[in-house]
Amino acid sequence: MIKDIDLEVELQRYFNYPSFRTGQKEIIQDVLSEKDVLGVLPTGSGKSICYQLTAKLLEGITIVVSPLISLMEDQVKQLKATSFKEVIALNSFMEPKRRREIYRKLHKYKLIYVSPELLQQNETIVQLKKCDISLFVIDEAHCISQWGHEFRPDYLKLRDVVRELGNPTLLALSATATKTVQDDIINVLDRPNIVKHIHPMDRNNITLAVKEVSDNQEKQEVIVNILSNRRVPTLIYFSSRQTTEQLSMFLSEKLPYLRVAFYHGGMEQMDRITIQQQFMNNQLDVICCTSAFGMGINKNNIRLVIHYHFPSQIESYIQEIGRAGRDGGSSISLLLYSKSDEYIPWHMVQQELPSEDQLRSFFNLIENSKLKNNQPLNLEHISEQLEFTETQWRFLYYQLENHDMIDKNNVVLYEKERWTDAFHTINWLRRERITVKEGKIREMISWMNSNGCLRENLYRNFQTSYSPPIEQCCSNCGFSFHDWNPEQTTAVEQRGLNWEEKLKKLFLIGETNETK
Repeated sequence: MIKDIDLEVELQRYFNYPSFRTGQKEIIQDVLSEKDVLGVLPTGSGKSICYQLTAKLLEGITIVVSPLISLMEDQVKQLKATSFKEVIALNSFMEPKRRREIYRKLHKYKLIYVSPELLQQNETIVQLKKCDISLFVIDEAHCISQWGHEFRPDYLKLRDVVRELGNPTLLALSATATKTVQDDIINVLDRPNIVKHIHPMDRNNITLAVKEVSDNQEKQEVIVNILSNRRVPTLIYFSSRQTTEQLSMFLSEKLPYLRVAFYHGGMEQMDRITIQQQFMNNQLDVICCTSAFGMGINKNNIRLVIHYHFPSQIESYIQEIGRAGRDGGSSISLLLYSKSDEYIPWHMVQQELPSEDQLRSFFNLIENSKLKNNQPLNLEHISEQLEFTETQWRFLYYQLENHDMIDKNNVVLYEKERWTDAFHTINWLRRERITVKEGKIREMISWMNSNGCLRENLYRNFQTSYSPPIEQCCSNCGFSFHDWNPEQTTAVEQRGLNWEEKLKKLFLIGETNETK
């Protein structure tokens, strides 16, 4: 019987961990008792164990919905390295032949990672319905609220997927979720009786610093000064892909002994995976990146997270700084703030969703087409004709689906009154989402400009208290870089091995008994 299992023994047996971290055991116990669970645990606290160990103990299959292909692939590699062999990741980049091969033996796996988009393909659902699914996990569940409405609307369809798969036990996990986000997750998934395990998300080993600067040149000077004296694993976050690349080149020229690379969503998939793996393997020191980098990164010795541009919401900031100091070592979050930066998130919010004029053009095109020939309109052609961005089009497409106005990628031509009602509803939702996002920007700007303790103000909307910092607290409480002396990357780690040295190491060439 599952209820009689000694979970500590099983944890040691399968993963060689002597004990659970805060929150893990309680979540696993409820899931094994077939209770739906919403778990909020701080970044780096080992959320994945909550479903990885459970997958080993349950008789059926565990499905894990994960937002990033690189994250899925990393977790599969890590599990196989611990002798958890019955695991696979399904994604849209797989060759169709390879995917069909996996589909034929899905029942042999215990843990299956899959992207939310792939779960919208009928072939995937048909194959999964043949399996005995015991647990459905949504990793990074805040994406339902944070990304679902615009960037990844397939997150909003997961409720229907769970129903199609026979309503298995549901586990939603996140590192950051305000009460509003928790409610959004619960409402979208339609799980009003879900059991909540909400734990404090503050990290007392991360010092918070906000430094106001006059312009980008001063930002660059600050970064060069810090990195020239402290060679530590570092992430630098940007809102612009172009600036990501430019600063990476600038730092490589100014600090040639540092290994610097850039990472953003516009790169080829294999290039992104390569950069990520090099950083994980200590072959890179500094990553200049957009928010596309970091989710699920299990590198425990990141010491410095710099924000060249400030994030558009506090939740994103907490997630990104939480990638530092997962080993408990002293780490720094430095946000470089220029008043001129404020236009960036405002502009991005306006561009994420279609404007009212774009919506009117779309609906006018539909109406004119119906008056002319009453023939179905192909949506891809409309998107190109009206020059929607990918994000704008995903938002509109999802809303049209909700109004039953799409059939096989064609617009269904209903009477004018129905289209008019749809326009007003979608335009109202568009304005509502913009209002929400603008409120998040104001909240972030207010926090950066606060005079009180940054730590106290940062977590105010998430929890009632916070842990005292183990070293320096924040820039409003007297932090100084002069007092921060982390262990630095050594010259040997810095240099890495070329192919000849790797070959010598592989065959132990030049080693004597004394050096082995």
